[in-house]
Amino acid sequence: MGSKSPVSKNEELTVTIEDLTYQGMGVAKVDHYPLFIENALPTEKVKVHVLKASKNYGFAKVIERLSTSDQRVEVTENHYLQTGIAPLQHLNYAAQLEFKRNQISELLNKVHLKNVEVAPTIGMDEPYHYRNKAQVPVRAVNGKLETGFFKKNSHTFVPLEDFLIQDKRIDEVIKEVRDVLRKFNIEAYDERKHSGVIRHIMVRRGYYTHEVMVVLVTRSKRIPMQDQIVEAIQTKCPDVCSIIQNVNQVSTNVILGKQDKLLAGKKQIKDQLNGITFNISPQSFYQVNPSQTEKLYQTVVKGANLTGKETVIDAYCGIGTISLTLAAKAAKVYGVEIVPEAIIDAKLNAAANGIENTQFETGMAEEWMQKWEEQGIKPDVIVVDPPRKGLAESLIESAVKMNPDKIVYVSCNPATLVRDLQLFLGKGYTIEQPIQPVDQFPQTVHVESVTVLSRR
Repeated sequence: MGSKSPVSKNEELTVTIEDLTYQGMGVAKVDHYPLFIENALPTEKVKVHVLKASKNYGFAKVIERLSTSDQRVEVTENHYLQTGIAPLQHLNYAAQLEFKRNQISELLNKVHLKNVEVAPTIGMDEPYHYRNKAQVPVRAVNGKLETGFFKKNSHTFVPLEDFLIQDKRIDEVIKEVRDVLRKFNIEAYDERKHSGVIRHIMVRRGYYTHEVMVVLVTRSKRIPMQDQIVEAIQTKCPDVCSIIQNVNQVSTNVILGKQDKLLAGKKQIKDQLNGITFNISPQSFYQVNPSQTEKLYQTVVKGANLTGKETVIDAYCGIGTISLTLAAKAAKVYGVEIVPEAIIDAKLNAAANGIENTQFETGMAEEWMQKWEEQGIKPDVIVVDPPRKGLAESLIESAVKMNPDKIVYVSCNPATLVRDLQLFLGKGYTIEQPIQPVDQFPQTVHVESVTVLSRR
């Protein structure tokens, strides 16, 4: 092919889509040169306009669809695709579940682990309106305060009222809060000037309790007409039992600042997972899809195969959601987490549920595993639920050194999962049962999974 690509910018071509990337983009090949195309599905023949052509790959957009995949769902609201809220909404749900299973399978095949099975993805009955938390930017459009989202890879703001994947009540509360802010002429944040008052509205809602928390993220320390605004929100939304101001005065893309001020009601709301009650603060990490999280944790419990006699270490315990779920089936559960506030919440959650066979510590998992080993603690099962970057090699070393019968790996990123599994397999562990994907984020490309590693 040489150094010149076979296509050029602004060229129009007719191509057939061969595959989907892990980001949900269609892939067409022109003389082996890949073109990535949004809103295009395998088998579709499309006329495209080339947007960008670098040496090794290019991007194009669909001008006309000449044939349609039988897996396509007709989309009336293109802004869900444009903003990246629901990048797979044009793919039918059965195909989404297979796409997620296939992501893990293909990565295993690439590293020659073809003998590791991947089970069908556990999906949802109603794969919409599932998120129990929303963080929605606030901006002025034609002088009017609006809530919405940004177009993908840009700072172009798109006003939105229905977010498709959020709890419908959350969408309603956001609209009510927006209208209250408009009524009192509160200024929306302007990121270019770093001026204005309200940056984001964050809403959390208990799936079982229906308790609602509203967090007003502000650039300013003061909210003009604060008392009247709080009263108006409470009047319009009687289910709002917590109103908090979060102050973020830094010019940054990070949503929440460090300072929370209680304006009305309670500091936390409650919800349940598998019958265990959890207190949720504005800054708490709490899974956003409760019904699927219950299935995910039930898969972890099943994989751990506890009899009531085992010692378990939960190496990324957060506010204790997995630890407390496992505690009912184990003799003792040790949890460790680097975020001090999460450990405070984990201890409170254990006490609130009368669970006494847990011990929570703040710090790095590998350091605490070394301390526990020195104390003579021998885990039968280690559970890891790391962030997207996966496990540090030092944690894998520490886990293997403790020699548990099982390691249960909860992953939110297939690429780092497969990388880490290779290290565990090289250190004497095997995968004897299929990896189980769980769809925590329908209409998006994200996939969670549970892998059980057994000692040889």
